[in-house]
Amino acid sequence: MKPEDEAVSDPSPQPVPDPVTAVEWPGISVVMPVLNEERYLAQAVQRVLSQDYPGPIEVVMALGPSQDRTDEVAAQLVASDSRVRTVPNPSGRTPAALNAALAASRYPVVLRVDGHGMLCEGYARRAVELLRSTGAANVGGIMAAEGETTFECAVAAAMTSPLGVGAASFHTGGQAGPADTVYLGVFRRQWLTRLGGYDEAFVRAQDWQLNYRIRQAGGLIWFDPSLRVSYRPRPTFKALARQYRDYGRWRRVVLRVHPGSAGLRYFAPPAALLAVLVGTVLGIAGTPWANLWGFLLPGGYAVGVTVGALVIRRGLSWKATLALPWVLATMHGSWGLGFLTSPRSIVPHGRAGTVCSG
Repeated sequence: MKPEDEAVSDPSPQPVPDPVTAVEWPGISVVMPVLNEERYLAQAVQRVLSQDYPGPIEVVMALGPSQDRTDEVAAQLVASDSRVRTVPNPSGRTPAALNAALAASRYPVVLRVDGHGMLCEGYARRAVELLRSTGAANVGGIMAAEGETTFECAVAAAMTSPLGVGAASFHTGGQAGPADTVYLGVFRRQWLTRLGGYDEAFVRAQDWQLNYRIRQAGGLIWFDPSLRVSYRPRPTFKALARQYRDYGRWRRVVLRVHPGSAGLRYFAPPAALLAVLVGTVLGIAGTPWANLWGFLLPGGYAVGVTVGALVIRRGLSWKATLALPWVLATMHGSWGLGFLTSPRSIVPHGRAGTVCSG
């Protein structure tokens, strides 16, 4: 046999099929961190299972050490539908829960939702269509805050307004297109595997940090306002203050680990808090002239949030409208305080930036 008659092997690597496009409707793994979700868990899971999606769906709930009937509700959901199962999350921390659920799931598309998040109709189908049409690593949409009580309705109005949360599109809406981050997200599993999942050092802000790492690795984050997940706000001032203090605290951690990753809007709450505090001190302890100018700062802020509340009330009851300036001040002040007082010890030295291995 002549050498030219011999089969010649092709040394070039063969393309690996994209598992998201390999079948018409790829399977979706829904990963859900669950802690003290007795109130909404059954409804959240039902919203997933009732999606009009032609492909297979599984739900993996990572159960933290809840103090209510959450585990009992979860057991009932598992018993009633074979597509639902649970894994333990002893730490109760969200990124650990997400990584545990990821490790126990199997499909090429990963949809993240919380135990109090309600997917809109058609969410899963639309997300897969967007993954294919855009080539994105992660697609997501709007955090649609919806309250039930008077206080929750006031918080929802603040959380969907630039006055409350800045201009982030996943809070306030906008045009579809590339984004820095989205709410929750629907991922190509291959990207989560490549980057090692969620960074468990980030007890908060783990979504933003993961999306930042995806973008740094060349992946596309795509925002589309048709993807809506209803969100239930915190029910009390105390819970709201704790939530926003943690947001501010962990945003500072993100800035330490990824310098220059945040815009000027992140500095607005701490600046406003410092202005109010300095003005109040000058107004109380200064000279008569300093008293006047000092009180202009907290007074101006009070007028600003009051007028702003009237502008964004959007059909709120008067009780909710009266609560809205206090809600805005709580969100701004708590976020600013958390940012300013964020201790370096919040993430043990050497842990930030590490991720799970599986």
